[in-house]
Amino acid sequence: MIANDPIIIVGGGLVGASLAIALDTAGYPAVLIEAAAPRPGAQPSYDERNLALARATVNGLKAIGVWELAASRATAITDIHVSRAGDFGSVRMSAAAEQVDALGWTLPARELGEALLRRLDTCRHLTRIAPGRVGAIEANDAGWTVEVQTPEGIRRLATPLLVGADGTHSQIREQLGITARTHDYDQTLIVCTMTPERDPRGRAFERFTDAGPVAVLPLADRRVGMVLTVAGALGEDVAAMDDAAFTAFAQERFGWRLGRLSRPGKRHPYQIRRVAADALVARRAVVVGNAAQTVHPIGAQGFNLGLRDALTLSEMVTAATDPGADALLADYAARRQSDREGTMAMSHGLVRLACLEQPFLGPLRSLAMLAFDRVSPLRHAMARRGMGFRERAPSAVREPTP
Repeated sequence: MIANDPIIIVGGGLVGASLAIALDTAGYPAVLIEAAAPRPGAQPSYDERNLALARATVNGLKAIGVWELAASRATAITDIHVSRAGDFGSVRMSAAAEQVDALGWTLPARELGEALLRRLDTCRHLTRIAPGRVGAIEANDAGWTVEVQTPEGIRRLATPLLVGADGTHSQIREQLGITARTHDYDQTLIVCTMTPERDPRGRAFERFTDAGPVAVLPLADRRVGMVLTVAGALGEDVAAMDDAAFTAFAQERFGWRLGRLSRPGKRHPYQIRRVAADALVARRAVVVGNAAQTVHPIGAQGFNLGLRDALTLSEMVTAATDPGADALLADYAARRQSDREGTMAMSHGLVRLACLEQPFLGPLRSLAMLAFDRVSPLRHAMARRGMGFRERAPSAVREPTP
């Protein structure tokens, strides 16, 4: 490779932007190609979802200088309550029991997106092409030649390592010949904000039901982020409900742990599909974030997992002589395997076991919840995993085990 050849990242969403910033933080040159113009609201992933950021994720965002730009708009999660409608028992995790100030933080995706844009503006080793759309990619002896369509015309760029961070329907993944398996859950995610009668005071809730999971996340000003999963055929109808009908629907699904719910914000529906790439790497190329794996939103692991992809890749390539070497990319795939497969299996398994109507499993689910709640080592292990701490995690997200 030619010294200082930039890595090309295709996709300026949450994970692609984070990778670009991490490389810049290490002084490594990169080119970030974004289909959307670099302004708030233009990037599709900077939307109205409320992200549950694991503690390890916030550590990583601090390390690359993003968290300081978003922290004032984040809400600490100090307690998590997990239950299942119709079963007895629940799991309760707390920051106090784990000897930390917070298990994680809630932050609207658009707020994280704006913080990433502000941080990108300060990068010194990064070239941004936005808007720009990748056309053909051609392999060459040293890597790839990438054709980019811009308002000024077509540009051809060379790179020793091509990174696809262009989302679930990744064009780069397809052009690299990496196949992917898709599972349609036939579910729609409905997200909005609401105001509960009682202040959540840092408490987050995950409620499993036969119709799908319901999550409630604490937000500023006593608001909460409501995340409802409904059958796919009902998604548009639920999103179109008037405020009174939707409030009654959400109340019935979530229950009364925070008292009466009111003042629902605008509803946003999202189709839920699981997409798993059959490989993370190809010759001098890698896919990260949703391009590598799109998981069910249960447990809120999507961006948390994608950021660990980005920070692991940045850590490895910036310490290497050749960022696209076969051995390095094979090591990257091996290092991400356990975290990736474990997180995908967890989210898929929870949907299958905790949400589907299987009455004979009720007693077993209840006993499992009681065990996790009352056996300290089990609860501690579950909390550590929920906080995003994994074996072989990138150094930027780590902290001493309490």
